[in-house]
Amino acid sequence: MTTRGCIFIAAMIACVTIATIDRAAAQEATKAQADAFNARMFAGPPDKQAYACFVRRYDADHLNRHPKQKVAAMKLLISAEYDAEDKALQYAFRLGFKYRHRSGDFDSSGSCGHALFEENGNEVRFGCGVDCEGGGIGVALSRDNKSAIVRLERVRIWQNNKPDDDAEESLVAGADDKIFRLDRADNSECASLVTDRKELAALRHK
Repeated sequence: MTTRGCIFIAAMIACVTIATIDRAAAQEATKAQADAFNARMFAGPPDKQAYACFVRRYDADHLNRHPKQKVAAMKLLISAEYDAEDKALQYAFRLGFKYRHRSGDFDSSGSCGHALFEENGNEVRFGCGVDCEGGGIGVALSRDNKSAIVRLERVRIWQNNKPDDDAEESLVAGADDKIFRLDRADNSECASLVTDRKELAALRHK
């Protein structure tokens, strides 16, 4: 079985391992906090389906000031979809990026749990993980809601959407690759992260 096959099966049984998110310092947000965070994330209360796209292409000046940064560009798509069986919104993420000194496109994807409230920093965020112990990311918002703050320690990635074990590796946080600030963008900017035609049509419609 391929690694992505493992992810698909694990997702079907809602077995989500979020290895990089420190849940000890956070608790599940109240409904009011979660609703407010959703409205901020999706620029309004999400209905049956909603998307939020964030993009950053690092210029030469930024990379010169951060010589240890491995990532040259990054895209993040956060989605919310109403599950009729659970009668609740289900959240997911897709991450795409380019390395600074390597060719090719790299990506990752997984599920996001309910919004978490970080007690120390008064921050609400999503804790998102790749199944089969694939690590994950934390996603918060800037105060003006115009940027996503992505935090990671390790997340499983693939090159060029190759669904096989040989293409799998991980993006591991380094000195300049722990926190990424991505700017809100039109959903069309994240279309390259979506492979399903129906979902791509829904994304463009939104």
